[in-house]
Amino acid sequence: MAKGEKSKDSPREPIVCRNRRARHQYEIIDTIEAGIMLVGSEVKSLRSGHASIEEAYARIENGEVWLIDCDIPELAQASRFNHKPKRPRKLLLHRREVEKFASEAKQRGCTLVPLKLYFRRGFARVEIAIARGRKLHDKREAMKKADAQKEMKRATARRR
Repeated sequence: MAKGEKSKDSPREPIVCRNRRARHQYEIIDTIEAGIMLVGSEVKSLRSGHASIEEAYARIENGEVWLIDCDIPELAQASRFNHKPKRPRKLLLHRREVEKFASEAKQRGCTLVPLKLYFRRGFARVEIAIARGRKLHDKREAMKKADAQKEMKRATARRR
């Protein structure tokens, strides 16, 4: 990391929520960072750490990318200016990025899955991945590889 450069997950830019199941259920092909179009009460709810992207997915419609089923609960203090918790939210990407993602996502068996929701430089961001669903035997194989990696780390730690 260069001098003066911040890490992606710095304490000043906390991660609001992660989709932990995504890396288990899907094979991640490519990722991209996108901004989210939000209203004020949604931003305040996110800053207080309330959101869920476990069931969320992204869809490309008419050259725009939309985040569907992302749950940002209503803020009690927002009263009548509140938002709908599961409304579709537009993702902010450049046209070239949308075109590239659209061509890759149209492949058979690929989908757009949000991996994490966080703030960067004061703006809400979401990391979207092009992913291909794993079969049951692929999930088992991935778990075996992860267990083998853990065992190797434990063994090297014991030797030190």
